[in-house]
Amino acid sequence: MFTFKNNNATAPMENDREQVWNRNTEFCVDLKTLLLSDRIAQRGKNYRGVLRLDREDHFTFVETLPTGSCKRNPHIFEGRYVTVTLKDDGTLRPNFRPLKVGKGFSVGAYAIGVCRELYQALKGLVEE
Repeated sequence: MFTFKNNNATAPMENDREQVWNRNTEFCVDLKTLLLSDRIAQRGKNYRGVLRLDREDHFTFVETLPTGSCKRNPHIFEGRYVTVTLKDDGTLRPNFRPLKVGKGFSVGAYAIGVCRELYQALKGLVEE
């Protein structure tokens, strides 16, 4: 049995646990992919990540790092100085890695390294 709502057909599919899946087909959309494992998406390959509707007719998919378990806020960038996580509400959270200050530590080199990594991490994630 099909129900029609907002021009998208929704067909409940039941499995052993009687979960209901909402099936939708979006036509004529822009999809931006940010992949870690491949340069472009490969036919037939599954990717683990987060899909977000940014605005009408525009989606962004961010592949997350593979882990043994599903993390609540997945890391979408891991650098030497900074990691970036994607929160459930779609916001990005930069986090500093632990800082070890010892012999030969340069504040200037550290600051430049942090700046470069933040730029690299956010360059592909934030539209200008």
